[in-house]
Amino acid sequence: MNLKSNPIPWQDRPAGSNSVMWRYSENPIIDRYAIPSSNSIFNSAVVPFGEGYAGVFRCDNKSVQMNIFAGFSKDGLNWVIEHDPIQFNPGNTDMIASDYKYDPRVTFIEDRYWITWCNGYHGPTIGIGYTFDFKEFFQCENAFLPFNRNGVLFPKKINGKYAMLSRPSDNGHTPFGDIYISYSPDMKYWGEHRCVMKVSPFEQSAWQCTKIGAGPVPILTEEGWLLFYHGVINTCNGFRYSVGAAILDEEQPEKVKFRTQPYLLAPSEIYELTGDVPNVLFPCAALHSIEEDKLALYYGAADTVTALAYGKISEILTFIKDNSL
Repeated sequence: MNLKSNPIPWQDRPAGSNSVMWRYSENPIIDRYAIPSSNSIFNSAVVPFGEGYAGVFRCDNKSVQMNIFAGFSKDGLNWVIEHDPIQFNPGNTDMIASDYKYDPRVTFIEDRYWITWCNGYHGPTIGIGYTFDFKEFFQCENAFLPFNRNGVLFPKKINGKYAMLSRPSDNGHTPFGDIYISYSPDMKYWGEHRCVMKVSPFEQSAWQCTKIGAGPVPILTEEGWLLFYHGVINTCNGFRYSVGAAILDEEQPEKVKFRTQPYLLAPSEIYELTGDVPNVLFPCAALHSIEEDKLALYYGAADTVTALAYGKISEILTFIKDNSL
């Protein structure tokens, strides 16, 4: 299967701005009520597909049941989301029970689109599935025991094995969390777990001192793997989620080469500051063009809507290296 290089959504940096990343002026791009059943649509993943884009979207309904839905767009900005959640067929297992599904990521590896999400099976764990056409979906064995969140696959095998980042957690609003990597020969059995990145000391970088978690699928650059991640500080007003980035070694991604001390994006706009969960930016997807030096970052805002930010890959890489912990 050949993936076409579709033009990614783009808006130039605003006049007078010197920010490394900047928000789309028409944010949010997906409203909380974009489908009839939804209470909120956020923390979702998109990929190039056909003549445009496809995605897997977290849509909490008006009972606040969490599930994932397929969606399509010609330009990456205007989305048509299915009104019914994805129904999975058995993939490499018949055990596809699930109490909830949320915070998906999607990547194309070899011949299919792989989906990971936080899957409810006696607590949160990492669900895995795949599709060839975003019409028929197959669910595989959960990657890990509960409790775990933020499962993010690398877009190609590393040393002959599938690789996934995750954040071991607990069964609630986890007040801790570091990023780990695990490997699999077959997308069914996972091992060789290694710690990648831990929270920072409060005195050095407080915005990421409580917990961190991988965001979009890592992007391979000449410097290594570009990884966006969320960082959390526990304030007197609750958790505050911001966005940072790191550069991981290409062959040994458990080795962090550089990591942002200052954040790249933090809650500041009204749609990030107010909503079901205020003060949250949660990145889950990134479209990019290395040739054009462009990146479009999709993120959930205040656990309510979906928004978009832009940046130049070369500038982001330079910022990470020049402002590393």
